[in-house]
Amino acid sequence: MSNEKTRHLKEMMSDEKKKATVLAVTSGKGGVGKTNIASNLSICFAAAGKKVVLFDADLGLGNVDVIMNTDSKYNLMHVLAGNRTLDEIVNIGPAGVETICGGSGIEELANLSKFEIQRVIDDMEAMQNNSDMIVLDTGAGISSTVISFCQSADQVLVVTTPEPSAMTDAYAMIKVLASRKYSGRINVVVNMASSLAEGKRIYRQLSDVAIRFLDMPLYEAGILCRSEQVLNSVRKRQPVVLNYPKSKTTSAIASMAGRLSRTAVVSGQNESFFRRVVNVFSKQGIIYNR
Repeated sequence: MSNEKTRHLKEMMSDEKKKATVLAVTSGKGGVGKTNIASNLSICFAAAGKKVVLFDADLGLGNVDVIMNTDSKYNLMHVLAGNRTLDEIVNIGPAGVETICGGSGIEELANLSKFEIQRVIDDMEAMQNNSDMIVLDTGAGISSTVISFCQSADQVLVVTTPEPSAMTDAYAMIKVLASRKYSGRINVVVNMASSLAEGKRIYRQLSDVAIRFLDMPLYEAGILCRSEQVLNSVRKRQPVVLNYPKSKTTSAIASMAGRLSRTAVVSGQNESFFRRVVNVFSKQGIIYNR
C-alpha cells in the first residue's frame, strides 16, 4: 500500500474515532428539570475525562447559562450573521464543559443561502470532530424544531416526572419519534420522584405502553428523587453535582452519566449531526436551500 493511501486510511480512521456522539435531552412538558439534568450530566461526562460540548437548543427560552453560571454575550445567531466565529461564542463552564447558546439562531437558518449554511455546517462539524460528546438541551414539546434535533441525535434522553401531564407529554414525544422511525436509543429518566419505587413504577408504565402500542423499547437511564439540594443549587446558579458532591442526587446523576456513556454509540451514518439536522429541517420545511 502506498504512503498516500496509508495516510488517507489513517485520516479516515482518525475522523471516525474523533466524531462525538450526540445525546439529545428533551421532554414533552416544560418544568420537569430537563436543563438541570443536561447541565449536570455534561459535568459528569467531563469529569470522566471526556471533552464535552453542551449546546443550548431551547430556542428563545434557553437557560443553560443560568445553571452553568456562565455569562453568554453571544449565541449562534451571531455566528449565522457573520459577526462571530463559533469559537468566539463558546463559554467554558464547570469541569471545562464548552457551552454554546443557540438563541434564535436556528430559525435564522431560513434566511441564509446554501453557501452560508455550508459555512456554518463546516464549523460545527469541526467542533464535533474535536469533541467526545455533545449534549443537546432541546426545548420542551413536540415542535418540528425539537423533533428534528432529537431525530438527528445518536440517542435521546426523555425527562419526565410522576405528574400525569408530564407522563402524557413524554409519551407523545416518544410516539412522534417512533412514527419517524427513529433508529437511536430512547432513554427515560424519571425526575422529582417521591421515592425510587415510584420512579421505577413510572418508568415501567411508560416502557410497557411504548412496547405494546409503538413496538418501541425504552431504556431506564435513572431515577432522580425530589431534593431541596437541587432547588438550592439552582437558586445559587451552581450545578448540584458540584454544590453537593456527596449527595444521593449527585451519585444518581453520575451513575446515569456512566450508563449513558457506555451506550453512547455513533449512529453509523456518514453525515455529521449538524448536517443531519439541516437535512431534516429542509425536509420539514423549517429551512430551505436557496
